[in-house]
Amino acid sequence: MDEQLIFRYEIDGSNFTSAGEASVSVKKKLRQLGFAPEIIRRVSIAMYEGEINMVIHAHGGKAEVVVKNDRIEIILDDHGPGIPNIDLAMQEGFSTAPDNIRSLGFGAGMGLPNMKRYTDTMAIQTELGVGTRITMTVNI
Repeated sequence: MDEQLIFRYEIDGSNFTSAGEASVSVKKKLRQLGFAPEIIRRVSIAMYEGEINMVIHAHGGKAEVVVKNDRIEIILDDHGPGIPNIDLAMQEGFSTAPDNIRSLGFGAGMGLPNMKRYTDTMAIQTELGVGTRITMTVNI
């Protein structure tokens, strides 16, 4: 593949039933492109965790997946409240999800740690009251 492919998604922050649709779409597209199952799994998990975080905390956002010769980049942008303490948010089990979200089975505090675990690089840019951009890379 000499050119990069770009897939863009709007993440609906008002509907938990649609959360995960973008990651399912990316998974199907990567499978059609012939990527190895382990690469597809890593991208899908990181993307899904990011989608759920955008629904829980930021009322949605935008996702972009860029497929290049040597890597797959996932860029997640939202206009949510921002992350007050990235170090704390990166700790497994730490969650600011409200009780009603936890009662649905979400908000266990594994989103950001899993995003980091399943990618080769992850960078978080956040500004309180403005939003967050997370850029992740899975090397091929």
